[in-house]
Amino acid sequence: MTKRGAILVTGAAGFIGSFVAQRLLARGETVIGLDDLNAYYDPALKSDRLARLQGDSRFTFAKADIVDQAAIDRIFFEHQIESVVHLAAQAGVRHSITHPQDYIDSNLTGFLNILQAVRKRPVRHLVYASSSSVYGGNTKLPFSESDRVDRPVSLYAATKRANEAMAYVYSHQFGVPATGLRFFTVYGPWGRPDMATFKFSQAIMAGQPIEVYNHGDMRRDFTYIDDIADGVVKVLDRVPEKDADGVQHRIFNIGNHRSEPLMRFIEVLSNALGREVEMQFLPMQLGDVKETFADISDLSREYGWVPTTTIDEGLPRFAQWYAEYYGR
Repeated sequence: MTKRGAILVTGAAGFIGSFVAQRLLARGETVIGLDDLNAYYDPALKSDRLARLQGDSRFTFAKADIVDQAAIDRIFFEHQIESVVHLAAQAGVRHSITHPQDYIDSNLTGFLNILQAVRKRPVRHLVYASSSSVYGGNTKLPFSESDRVDRPVSLYAATKRANEAMAYVYSHQFGVPATGLRFFTVYGPWGRPDMATFKFSQAIMAGQPIEVYNHGDMRRDFTYIDDIADGVVKVLDRVPEKDADGVQHRIFNIGNHRSEPLMRFIEVLSNALGREVEMQFLPMQLGDVKETFADISDLSREYGWVPTTTIDEGLPRFAQWYAEYYGR
């Protein structure tokens, strides 16, 4: 029997990456976790996520920046990489307004380095992170993979759309089997501090007002982290079939298929935290969109993936983790 290779998870100390790596380890996979542990947000949180993985003997951590082509090549040379889950990226819409170069480096150059690596040392499947941000200001709801995505409203969104085009080219020219996943507002325990769930919780627990944009008239398709990890692994397991042009490249939405009012989200979160909430209403922020809503029919039909966690279940789990992690 041929020995199975390892699965490379980039961004393994990140929010989604750590959960995907954990899911893979739980079913017996060998995982190489790559991360540079940068300071975009608290590196201690990243280290604590990483510590949860390092207790497993089948997990190997590689500290490297995806922008470093030599480091990426070395990892592929030293390990028998069977598949890749590429989640490392510079995230955040607002940060892209003030630090645009970070997005060119990580999201374009870094992704190119991954594509080059799997071109030179072919893998079974490359699954990579795209984003619901690619839909820009689209008003047709829910967002479908067949909708136009050529009008991004942030540089972050533009880089994610570019990733989809780059992956298609490498699949077309070099036979790289690839699938892009457009994530919709992922939340849950161990989440990112720059996301609303975390920021709201910090303010509420400190007795400070939360900033509510567009005067609260916003909706989001909030997707729980366990559902996301389950979906990523399901997609990884099955390589896309070739299309009429012989290209193995697909793109799927991965969301909760529920567009929740922001004000209801805040109500459920504050109740879960057991605190009153004070709100400061502000105009729409540059680069933001009013509503997101995922059409997940393609992913559900082809992979049998169905999200099961509502915010009424997911937010109390986050609140419990937050209280335990920060000792409140």
